[in-house]
Amino acid sequence: MARAALAVVAVVAFAVVAIVGLATGAGWLAWIGLAGAVGAAGVLAFSLLLVAERRRHEVKEGELVAQANFLESLVESMGTIAQTRAAAEILEQTRREAERIFRARAQMLPPGANPKTAPAERSVLFPLRVHGEEIASLRLTRNRPFDRGDVVRATVLADFAARAAENARLLAEAKVREAERARLSDQIVTAEQDERRRLALFLHDGPVQSMAGIGLMLDAAIGSIDSERLDDARRVLASALERHRETIRSLRELSFNVEPVVLRDQGFAPAVRAFADQVGLSNQVQIDLDLDAADNLAEKAQVGLYQIIREAVSQAIRRGPPSRISIRVEQVDGEIATEISDDGTGERRRRSFEAIEERARTLNGRMTVGAGANGGTAVRVVLPRYAAESEN
Repeated sequence: MARAALAVVAVVAFAVVAIVGLATGAGWLAWIGLAGAVGAAGVLAFSLLLVAERRRHEVKEGELVAQANFLESLVESMGTIAQTRAAAEILEQTRREAERIFRARAQMLPPGANPKTAPAERSVLFPLRVHGEEIASLRLTRNRPFDRGDVVRATVLADFAARAAENARLLAEAKVREAERARLSDQIVTAEQDERRRLALFLHDGPVQSMAGIGLMLDAAIGSIDSERLDDARRVLASALERHRETIRSLRELSFNVEPVVLRDQGFAPAVRAFADQVGLSNQVQIDLDLDAADNLAEKAQVGLYQIIREAVSQAIRRGPPSRISIRVEQVDGEIATEISDDGTGERRRRSFEAIEERARTLNGRMTVGAGANGGTAVRVVLPRYAAESEN
């Protein structure tokens, strides 16, 4: 500014010299005054340009500082939002941060909402989308308009909040799945231990005791032979042989129940039919089968469902016995539903179905128990598509 003032004084002084030269008829003095005035005017113009350019730079610098401060505030808001764990809390924190940095009233609206505003208000709506699907909308309202920079920054904030909310939701689901996986692992270990204990008790109380009895009977037969009591020896040997055959039969049934050969070699439907024929003949029970939907079951699902059917039918025989049992496997909304119903005595004790429920859980299925169509009990196990489908 001082240089511009000096330039103005110089212009005035040289102009006076030029006027004096013209008045006195001294041409050389007029030319000197005119040249000096033109030079001083140039210096004045250059000084004014410098001042204007400096002011423009100062304005730009102020704008850049304001933008930097705003972006710093936006980054801090993103950091605060990122520290939030729950999806709902992230959306609420985003609303509070938007109010703070945009100095506007902020609302988090459900997807598709578009409320009206007062005539004096300026409002903008920013949808929060995840994989193209809108999960919420951020609405900002204030009396002054939103410029292009505000819209860009609010869009960045909304996109970041949408991604943070989706990540929080996925993390929560992963934690739930991990807890469920741990629970199922514990259930599998418990089920395996219970199965081993059941087999040990069965072998100890059944075949082992029978074999011990057969050994005593053979000792008695040898004693009878040594005493030349051949009739007694023959009678004891016949009893020992019968008990030996019963022991073999019980061990064969155990082997069949643990892993039926027909299930492994021919598949689910033939194994269930063989089991139904055996139970029906032994207990004089009519068993109706509908197994068409079980053709594409995965191997794990086949084994699990077979054990569930075997357990449910055995329980029905022990309760009743019933005169009729129905076993049906069908597809319902992409899921595999298996129902075992009987017309015998209804079972009211929930504990009786815990083994079936445990087996259903190992297949990620769910079990329900209700009354059968003709009285009795209906056990229904539903497996999800991914747990039941064959990989082939």
